[in-house]
Amino acid sequence: MVEQFFASLSDGLLLGFVYGLAAMGLTLIFGVMRVINLAHGPIIALGMFGVLIFSHPESVFSSEAAQGTTTYAVLNTLRMHPYLALILVAVLGLLFGIVMYSVSVHRVLNASQLSSLLGTFSVNMIIIGIGTALLTTNTFAVDFSMGSVELGAITLPGTRLVAALCSLLITGGLYLFLYRTPPGKAIRAVANNRDAAELMGVASVRMLALSFGLGTMLAALSGGLIATFFPFTILSGGGYQLKSFVIVVLGGLGNPTGALLGGLILGAMEGVVPVFMPTSWVPVIEFVLFVIILLVRPSGILGAR
Repeated sequence: MVEQFFASLSDGLLLGFVYGLAAMGLTLIFGVMRVINLAHGPIIALGMFGVLIFSHPESVFSSEAAQGTTTYAVLNTLRMHPYLALILVAVLGLLFGIVMYSVSVHRVLNASQLSSLLGTFSVNMIIIGIGTALLTTNTFAVDFSMGSVELGAITLPGTRLVAALCSLLITGGLYLFLYRTPPGKAIRAVANNRDAAELMGVASVRMLALSFGLGTMLAALSGGLIATFFPFTILSGGGYQLKSFVIVVLGGLGNPTGALLGGLILGAMEGVVPVFMPTSWVPVIEFVLFVIILLVRPSGILGAR
């Protein structure tokens, strides 16, 4: 029992780093512009399919007719390692977020919060609708393995170790960008006081678009990492979106560090709870914790920013 407990705990903590990365995208957008991105889940799913398409295009283009298209020929030529595919997923996630901000968020940014919710929810439905039509709801998986690492009686999957390391590197990169570069400092200035930042010459519209793009990029990257060890469908992002909301509330709205801490807590719970009770109890306990935090400490463990 003790060995199983620590094995499950370590497995859950590794997964928690990726959960934290996913929630970081959600909390970054909220922290800068007070917008709740309801398209967060489908963007995670797009990141999953991005890694799959760039590394194993035949999994999506399975028919002979599809494999005879120019698109498949280009993707087959570009075929790359799943972790290298994350670079393209990051770039496309950033660009998608900037376009999404310009089309569905910018015009309603100063309106009621319901307007921004409806704007992002419409993108959610568009992605799911188009994705379901093109990809169906079949289950896909990235055929990929990194072996495992044994630490005594504990066996850690290589893909989860790499995913946790990538999450830490991305988190560190985000911190350096926000605190050590001019665009990052401009984003923080806009988040603190948009009017004052504009008076100082900061192009707030560009910084808001960039921050929204960074948030969607983090979501897409987390999806790409999850795809390396879990099967998925175009609808899989919904579950991870709910987990991200729980994590954001745990760590504190608008607090990226809190998102990482919340991800570790949620991951540890998902690893440990099945040791003592059926797996079906995991989401119940997660949302009970969600409600308790809202009642006891609405600002989250580390406080909102």
